[in-house]
Order: sequence, then C-alpha cells, then structure tokens
Amino acid sequence: MTRPPDTPGAPGPSGRPEPPGRPPDPAALEASAPEDAEAAATTPPPTRKHILADTDIGALLWRLSIPAMVGMMVMATYNLVDAIFIGRGVGTLGIAGLAICFPVQLITLAIGQMIGMGGASIISRALGAGDEARAHRTLGNVLTLVIILGGAITAGGLLFIDQLLGLFGATEEILPYAHQYLSVILWGTAFRCYAMSHNNIIRSEGRAKVAMTTMLIGALTNIALDPIFIFVLGWGMRGAAAATVIAQACTTTFITIYFRTGRSSLAMAPSDMKLSLPIVRETLAVGASSFSRMVAGSAVIIILNRTLGHYGGNIAIATYGILNRLLHFAFMPIMGFSQALQPVAGFNYGAKRFSKAKLALRLSSIRSTVFATCAFGLLVIFAGPAVRLFTRDPELIAISVPALRIVAIAFPVVGVQVMGATMFLAFGRAAQALFLSLSRQIIFLIPLVLVFPLFMGLRGIFAAFPVADTLATAVTLLMLFREFRRLTRMEEAVAAGRT
Repeated sequence: MTRPPDTPGAPGPSGRPEPPGRPPDPAALEASAPEDAEAAATTPPPTRKHILADTDIGALLWRLSIPAMVGMMVMATYNLVDAIFIGRGVGTLGIAGLAICFPVQLITLAIGQMIGMGGASIISRALGAGDEARAHRTLGNVLTLVIILGGAITAGGLLFIDQLLGLFGATEEILPYAHQYLSVILWGTAFRCYAMSHNNIIRSEGRAKVAMTTMLIGALTNIALDPIFIFVLGWGMRGAAAATVIAQACTTTFITIYFRTGRSSLAMAPSDMKLSLPIVRETLAVGASSFSRMVAGSAVIIILNRTLGHYGGNIAIATYGILNRLLHFAFMPIMGFSQALQPVAGFNYGAKRFSKAKLALRLSSIRSTVFATCAFGLLVIFAGPAVRLFTRDPELIAISVPALRIVAIAFPVVGVQVMGATMFLAFGRAAQALFLSLSRQIIFLIPLVLVFPLFMGLRGIFAAFPVADTLATAVTLLMLFREFRRLTRMEEAVAAGRT
C-alpha cells in the first residue's frame, strides 16, 4: 500500500522522457521554454480514463452491481448456513443465542461501514475531481481509524461481555450459548472492520470484481469450516465463532495483498496514516448515516429481543433469529445495487455531471424494486420450507412461518428507501443521509414495536415492520423530489457557465 518511488526517464520539458544519465541541452530548454509554458497552461496532463468515467450509466451500474450482488449473496448464504448448522447442531437455544449476539456484530460492522463508506465517498469525489493526493491520504486515514476503533471494540466487549449480553436480552437459559459465541467472535473485530471498510474503498475505485472476491474468500472459508468445527470437533457455538474469525482473517490478508502489490489505482505512503482532522471529520460525518442505520438496527434488535422475550419467551427470540437471517439474505441484492450506486453517483457528482447522477439513481431504484418484489414473492410462497431449514422444532416452525409472511409484506418498497439514502451519502450530504438512515428504524419502527403489541400481542411486533417500511419510503420519496430539483438547477448553472 506504498507509493512507488520516482523513476528515471520522467517526462522532460518537451513532454518526452529524458534518457537517464544524459542531461538536457540548456539551449534547447531556453528555446522551448516559452512555447512549453504556454502549452502547459492550456493543455492538461494526459490521464488514464477512470472506470467510473464511463458514460453508459446503465451498463456501468450492471458491471458494478452484479459482482457486488454475487459477493453479498455469498456472504448472506454464509449467514444462513451458519445459523442452519447451529440450529441443527446446537438447537433452538443456539439460534436464540445468535440473535442475542447479533447487535454486537452489527455495531462492529457499523464501525467498518462508517469508516469505509465515508472514506469511499471522499475517494470517489476526489477521483472525479482529479485530486489523487486527497484520495491517497483518505486511504491512509481509513486504515488508522480501523486500527484504533477495532481495538477499542474488542477490549471493551471482552471487559463487559456479561453486562452486554444481559442488556441485549439474554435470558438465563440463553446466556451460556450467547457467551460462548461472543467471547470468541470479539477477537475478530479488527479483521471485520478492516474487511468491511476496505471493501468499500475497493468499490470506490470501481473494482467491483475484486470486492466480490474478498467476500467470496471469507464466506467460502466460513462455510467450509463450520461443519468441521461444529460437528466433527464438537465445538458448538465456539466452533461457529472460530470459523467466522478465521474467515475474516483470510479476507483481511487478501485485501492487504491487493493494495500492497499495486493492483489498486490507489496508493498509500506511511505519512498518509497520520490522521488529518478535515478528512477524519468528513469521513465520520458522511459515514455517520451508514453507522447510524446499523447502530439503529442494533438498537432495534435489542428492543425486539427484550420485547419478544416478554411476549413470547425464548421461542419468540429464536423466531426472530431465523427471520433476521432470511430477511438479511433477501436484502443482499438491494445492497448490491446500493454499493454500485454510491461510487457512480459520487464520481458523477464530483465531475458535475448531474444528469448522470440522477440517471444512476433512477436505474438503481427501478432495478432494486424489481429484485425486492421477487424476493417478497419467494419469502411468502416458500416461507414454510425456508424456516424448516433451520429447525425441526414444531413450535418454532408454527410461530416463524406466519411471522415471516407478515414481516415481508412491504418488502417491495425498501429498494427506493435504500437507494435514496445511498444517493445522499454519495453526494456527501451527511445530514440528509443520516435522517433517512434513522427514519425507518428509529423514527418509525421502534415506537411501533413498543405500541403495536399492546393491542395485538406477539403478532403486533411483526406487523410493525411493514408499516415502518412504508412510512420511511414515503419520506424518502419526498426528499428525493426536492433533491432532483436542486440537481436540475445545478445542471442548468453548469450549462450556462456560472459554476
């Protein structure tokens, strides 16, 4: 991840390389100086066309989103398989233990996502504006933030593990399973933050296939190790966690090799790791929307676990453990479109090609809605077989199947909501992105989860999800309408030569 040193044969005053070891002719330099000075003032240096400069936005989005979707689907498959192995090898309380630990994993992912998406937004816009030095400095600052925050989470989590699990809703029966899992998974925090943040950086370069490969390596490693550690070695919950940590370490190794071997268009000198307050501030501000969304998700899960435990006991917590994995799997294609939209919209916004940025949003919203609608149909039709993959417990199946169908009712509209938040993030409009990220889970879902059960019991908890999805999407559409008007005015100003 270091920059290559300057080499002999650099372009001379005439624009042609000077032979190494042979000084230029002073007379020739003097004669050519006025001409070359005029040329240098009017002619920009030749640069290689960046992949994100492609004017065919539809094709570019497919080229970036398909690898992202494949990688995310593989990661989601790993999450499914992990839960299936625990459900079959440990039992219903094992699934409930996973549900209790999930908020901690979400917070870890939130840290990596905040640093990565904030840094990726800066890098995409810097590349679009031709400011490579700022892009390189941002890469170094991202790495430093990962090291600091990842270490802090590991230390704090291990120190207060029992208090955290109690706060997250672990009952006396679930606590031993959750403790076994979390006490191991916390050791992989730095790996997970590094992989998540740098995966976003790789996408900001337009290297979607490389980003996909990083996810494939981790997911396939985890899937291969799970049955060995859980069934063959009999490590149970600890085995599942150990497989995850090893897989994350493999992903980290691959990403490090990618940057160190010069395959990336970005480079990083050791001096770039020195924190720059403006870059750190902007990284955290822009990434705060993503961070807030995931931390809000963690808060929702904590409230859900405690509310489910109150209204339905351990079996209800295990139900959400299954639903959460299935919904996460169905959501991954939408995240693939989001991850493709962010660098494309950010690059074109930085390059002042506002019509291209708007087109990217429209196409991403349409495509994500189609996929979300298909996912909704599959979840409703195959709810029974999907739940039975995780468990043979008839009581758990009886609760989970109708709950899954209720939760998925408004799934077709979530694509628009996610794309809207992603667009504001790509433009560096931190406040708007933050508000939209919080709208679904904090502003709408949490109050509904607390109120609906008072009238509908356990079913009311699950009914809160589609209502929150619908309300959040309506708010997103209103904000997008205003943003499109702003972009249109900026586009007209550029065309008139006023910017």
